[in-house]
Amino acid sequence: MAKKGRAVNRRKSSSGGGRRPLVALLVVAVLIGLALMLLERCKKPVPPVSPPPKPAVTAPKHLPLPERPAPVQQKISTSQAPAPKPHPAALPKAQGPGRLAIIIDDMGTSLQELKTLQSIGQPLTYSVIPSLAHAKDVAEGAHAAGAQVMVHMPMEPEGYPKQKMESVGVLLSMGDEEVAGRVRGYFRTVPHAVGANNHMGSRFTQDAGKMRVVLQVLKEKGVFFVDSKTSPASVGYREAKAMGMKCAARQVFLDNVQDEAAIGKQLAQAAAIARKKGAAIAICHPHPATMRALKLYMPELARSGITFVHASELAS
Repeated sequence: MAKKGRAVNRRKSSSGGGRRPLVALLVVAVLIGLALMLLERCKKPVPPVSPPPKPAVTAPKHLPLPERPAPVQQKISTSQAPAPKPHPAALPKAQGPGRLAIIIDDMGTSLQELKTLQSIGQPLTYSVIPSLAHAKDVAEGAHAAGAQVMVHMPMEPEGYPKQKMESVGVLLSMGDEEVAGRVRGYFRTVPHAVGANNHMGSRFTQDAGKMRVVLQVLKEKGVFFVDSKTSPASVGYREAKAMGMKCAARQVFLDNVQDEAAIGKQLAQAAAIARKKGAAIAICHPHPATMRALKLYMPELARSGITFVHASELAS
């Protein structure tokens, strides 16, 4: 009986010992499987780790350039400027007599302008704006040199007050006494004036009543009137004639285009009118290009038969 018990115990023992290797094998298999899975993961490419984004550096914006101010027109002497070459088409080869008066408007800014224009050596008529800084000096200087002086009367333009005008100018909204008083004041600022023409005035010169107020003052002073014709509807010349005054009207503006050749063509047009009608009046301004063109072309026109005269000689 004892032998049988030991035999049974031996069988039990051998049976448990057989399960342990199986468990071990399973554990090993599981470990191998886990190892294989880890190996597979290691084989997959690991996406590169992006570096932390650098703080964005904002590039400085290009600031727009400021608007350039309009160039200030230099008042230069024609004697200092290089002499322009005559434009071949500027002056036609016309010949023949005719009288031409050239009025230089807007005088009174500087004495240098007067000196430059006097160096041309031809008769010119200087129309001085009363409110300009050197109005009196320019009038005195021109008179002393034997030139003729006029008052360039500031008058209300179309588009006023958006269109600027000198503070001493006359307006349609003013009473007749104020208008007359202002016109009389112009002659105190511009001595030796023998005539007057309108500065601007495209609106004022269309009003017959207000123009008669201005012209009455001119008549009392014994001076002539030149209608600058800043408006085709101006009644200035007509009213002056009706009042029995010495008067005239402008035919040509010379320097709407600031170019020597263009001004030369306008001078040729004025000369052609003078030859055809016997006389003409042209108006220009003391711009550098204008002064150079006058110095260049006036002697040519004089040689072709044009006689330059003061404005008073053409007022009738």
